[in-house]
Amino acid sequence: MARARNGEFLLRIEDIDRSRARPEWEALIYEDLRWLGLNWPDPVMRQSDRLPAYRDALEKLHDQGVLFACTCNRRDIEAAASAPQEGGAPLIGPDGVIYPGTCRISGALSSAQPFPADAALRLNMSLAAQLSSDGLSFMETGAGPNGETGRIEFTAAEVIADIGDVVLARRDMGTSYHLSVVLDDAAQDISHVVRGRDLFEATKIHVILQRLLGLPTPVYHHHGLIRDETGKRLAKRDDARAIRLYRDRGAAPADIRAMVGL
Repeated sequence: MARARNGEFLLRIEDIDRSRARPEWEALIYEDLRWLGLNWPDPVMRQSDRLPAYRDALEKLHDQGVLFACTCNRRDIEAAASAPQEGGAPLIGPDGVIYPGTCRISGALSSAQPFPADAALRLNMSLAAQLSSDGLSFMETGAGPNGETGRIEFTAAEVIADIGDVVLARRDMGTSYHLSVVLDDAAQDISHVVRGRDLFEATKIHVILQRLLGLPTPVYHHHGLIRDETGKRLAKRDDARAIRLYRDRGAAPADIRAMVGL
């Protein structure tokens, strides 16, 4: 896709979760992608080198009053979201269980208040969506889970109800996937983002952040996922050598591309 547009394919190592970053796993990424016929300029961008940029963005969002501190753990969130007054089973969004708002008021941060070291920072989606609600949309050249393609439009009400207050900085990490990729895409002048269909709904979070931070919105192409015989998608947490396993079974690069619809 990059070559067809006389563009450049860029590889980024997203290693902010140090517990899941291993040199041997990174080496497999390079080896598998080169086997697929991909090449990229060196050095690659590493998210672990960009923590100051993420901190600066959090300060900007703090100044806009759209962050709050959250001390809830995963069990707290699931329990609160499943409480009888919340309507039973918790609602699931692109970032997991939709946050029930437990710390939204108590964790509000004043502009002069420093970030707490023992809490995560969440985006107050209601305030954020109101500040960035004019014509929320992105261009999709692939397809979402239900075949969505072309100009994808959504409303502030939808992201408030279906996504909620997402984490922008984990207490042990200082950032999050959503914040980091938005900033990295802008820093690398990314024109087209190619990624798995499981991230289609998360794109709405990224558009909100792009609006708040004054960043451009790339074109997105979400492709199908490779799944096993039971329909479960392959993920590195299950087997970091998934592509290698296909290689060992005799698959060719064209077979892998066909599996994801490229």
